[in-house]
Amino acid sequence: MKCMISQAWVCGLLCLTAGSVLAQSGSATPADTSRSRATAPAKPAVHKARHDTAKKPAAAPLAAAEVLPPLEPELVAVAEQVHLGQMKCELGQTVIITNDEKSPGRFYMHHQRQTYHLTPVVSKTGALRLEDAQKGAVWIQLSNKSMLMNSQLGQRLADECQSPAQAAVAQAMKLAPPINLLEGGRDVARQ
Repeated sequence: MKCMISQAWVCGLLCLTAGSVLAQSGSATPADTSRSRATAPAKPAVHKARHDTAKKPAAAPLAAAEVLPPLEPELVAVAEQVHLGQMKCELGQTVIITNDEKSPGRFYMHHQRQTYHLTPVVSKTGALRLEDAQKGAVWIQLSNKSMLMNSQLGQRLADECQSPAQAAVAQAMKLAPPINLLEGGRDVARQ
């Protein structure tokens, strides 16, 4: 460390000396000053660059995305039902879902500095399901709420996420709860 500091000091001193000589001669050109900057030590600049990248938010994957193959008709039907936009979730979290303009039927989801590229998946339960197989993200959309899970970690990342349409359904469910088929007293089949 001591050696690196002394090398940086010597290089800096050389740059200052060269710069002052050029300035005194009056013939400093932009090309000359860029050469004097090029002799500056590279190690501190590399360290600073690493520090700066740690602060930057994660870039969207597939920024220069290739166009993916078209989806099957049943997956296109699933994609048409996905709620888009910003959704508020429990614990003050938000999720933003946007269309992938280059690959119709696929979506980008932004959640806590992470970006997921989601593709519809057929679900037997009736819930809408979108997945990012690379990152393990699974978005499940019900009529009254949605949730984001990470299948690789086995964790729920966001819950109780609602678009305005889902919030309206949730409110209607509170006012008129669905009929419990397991409770007796009402013959639901005859109604």
